[in-house]
Amino acid sequence: MGQDIKLKASDGFQFGGYRADPAGAPKGAIVVIQEIFGVNHHIRSVCDRLAKEGYVAVAPSIFDRIEPNFQSGYSPDEVANARKFVANPDWAAMLRDTEAAIESVKSVGPVGIIGFCLGGSLTYAAATKLKGLSAAVSYYGGAIVRFAEDKPTVPTQLHFGEKDAGIPLSDVETIKSKRPEVEVFIYPGAQHGFHCDERASYDKVSSDVAWPRTLDFFAKHLKT
Repeated sequence: MGQDIKLKASDGFQFGGYRADPAGAPKGAIVVIQEIFGVNHHIRSVCDRLAKEGYVAVAPSIFDRIEPNFQSGYSPDEVANARKFVANPDWAAMLRDTEAAIESVKSVGPVGIIGFCLGGSLTYAAATKLKGLSAAVSYYGGAIVRFAEDKPTVPTQLHFGEKDAGIPLSDVETIKSKRPEVEVFIYPGAQHGFHCDERASYDKVSSDVAWPRTLDFFAKHLKT
């Protein structure tokens, strides 16, 4: 269903990505922002799922500036290796690459954005800083609490696991208090990465609630 693509950022940097198109006329488009594991099998499958729902889905390879074509699985060693990308993230560069992805699909119709883990944080930043979006959905973005003073310019929905070892509930409460206009959902017993069915932390019960919420949110806000 999908294919590898090339994108070009505003600073001239060319990088890769993945795009999946629906079978029929698209309802709109959704930019999918990766975890620290690159545009891997899971992120591509998210794009494919969104395409089946009628959206053009595009996932920019936001680590290409550091290590082109990086993809990783979820073994302990792979997780440890992937953490190098978040030691000192270049948010400005990642936002430029996200912007390029938005630009690449804006002719399709309204554009949403969804991100997971690091991508969840970047999704929130995009909702506050980038133009061309109509809705944003973030899953377990650990840096959102640092950006919470910034107000999203589009409807935004956040998903967190109650048992996320990297995102204490106190951070989630801080976000809720600073951004009461943002939808925030906490999933009982869920850990970080609960939506990814390739991770040991996958929580089917939580994912089966969060994903329909996500699709309903996009259906509501990505209307032509």
